[in-house]
Amino acid sequence: MRFLAASLFMLALGACATAPPQSSGLDRLAELYVRMSLEIGTHEEGYIDAYYGPPAWKTEAEAAPRSIDELQAAADALRAEIDAEATESADVLAQRRARTLSAYVSSARFRLDMMEGVRVPFVEEAERLFALRPELAPLSAYDDALVRIDLLIPGEGPLAERVATYAGRFVVPSDRADAVMRAAIDECRRRTAVHFDLPANERFDFEFVTGQPWGAYNWYQGDNASLIQVNTTLPLMINSAVGYGCHEGYPGHHVQGIFAERLYRERGWVEYSVLPLYSPMGPLNEGAGNYGVDLAFPEEERVGFEMAVLFPLAGLDPAEAPVYYELMHAMDATAGAGRTIQAMYLDGDIDRERAIALLQHYRLASRASAEQALRFADTYRSYIINYSSGQDIVRAFVERAGDTPEARWGAYRRILTEPTLPRDLVE
Repeated sequence: MRFLAASLFMLALGACATAPPQSSGLDRLAELYVRMSLEIGTHEEGYIDAYYGPPAWKTEAEAAPRSIDELQAAADALRAEIDAEATESADVLAQRRARTLSAYVSSARFRLDMMEGVRVPFVEEAERLFALRPELAPLSAYDDALVRIDLLIPGEGPLAERVATYAGRFVVPSDRADAVMRAAIDECRRRTAVHFDLPANERFDFEFVTGQPWGAYNWYQGDNASLIQVNTTLPLMINSAVGYGCHEGYPGHHVQGIFAERLYRERGWVEYSVLPLYSPMGPLNEGAGNYGVDLAFPEEERVGFEMAVLFPLAGLDPAEAPVYYELMHAMDATAGAGRTIQAMYLDGDIDRERAIALLQHYRLASRASAEQALRFADTYRSYIINYSSGQDIVRAFVERAGDTPEARWGAYRRILTEPTLPRDLVE
């Protein structure tokens, strides 16, 4: 989430609570932002992804929310005040905090426009909501990856069908899914705890759900606790267990929530008590969630763990794993195609059936998976860029820090603990 180069500002997860600093003008503006965000949440279900600030603020927002027009005017005025505060302050950290807060308000302001029906091209929408302009490669850029996959899974019939048939061997049986997921999450936690002092009371509840447009979700509930849900509408693949465990749990969203709550409770930065779904935190949260898998599990270690622990728990034959992992790597090379296709779909350049066909061709998705991807696009629109584009900038930033685990975990930690915008991670 947040980055600052100076280690002076880094927070220890297990540190004892300290008294918040004296209130400042920026603290007052941050409170106005939180209250405004809570009011916006009354106009759009799901806008507030997490909140653990003063309960009275939420009660007051829900009791007498301003209209969208009034909130638009309030956002404009608030952003002007924040920008003035940044200009007047001589403190580098305060300037950075103000700049980050200003971007949060700008995002909220544009989301209010969208609530009134405003639509702009996909790339512009993403940039205005998430402060990150995604790169959309032409679909032809992924043709070579499809050739490689075709060589891995030879045979008759469409490539997507061949891939689906082969991948079907690696579905976790439903009666084994709970054990597999819990083992994966436990290992993600163990590896994260080597580098981060997790609070003694941190915890999560875990459950399976159905009928959602997403694969898994973390609901951070405050006080170092989360609810992690995994959607079983589509089959759970064996490689998804570690992916979900790291992304939603450790060192992903659960740990992100812990750090953000520390910024609020220990530093007094109240803007971190609320997490709007649409904000410049999105690319950092989702990008760090995705990259957290590679950080916790360098490739050989992940394959070794899954073959030694998860395959037997799932009742699968680890002897078949090498080709499967080679296929997964090859398919990763087509990930950007999904972003391009969903942009074309949301911009109205292609209809739903064409989008499904392209997802089946370039992402080798089953029809059910392609339809679920479009359900996600219909629901969350340009949020999709946070995963791949966010991962790209997080990976580049963390890996520039050095080759050692200490350097990389330290850089990752800074993203989670310091006021940061996506552009702060780009050279």
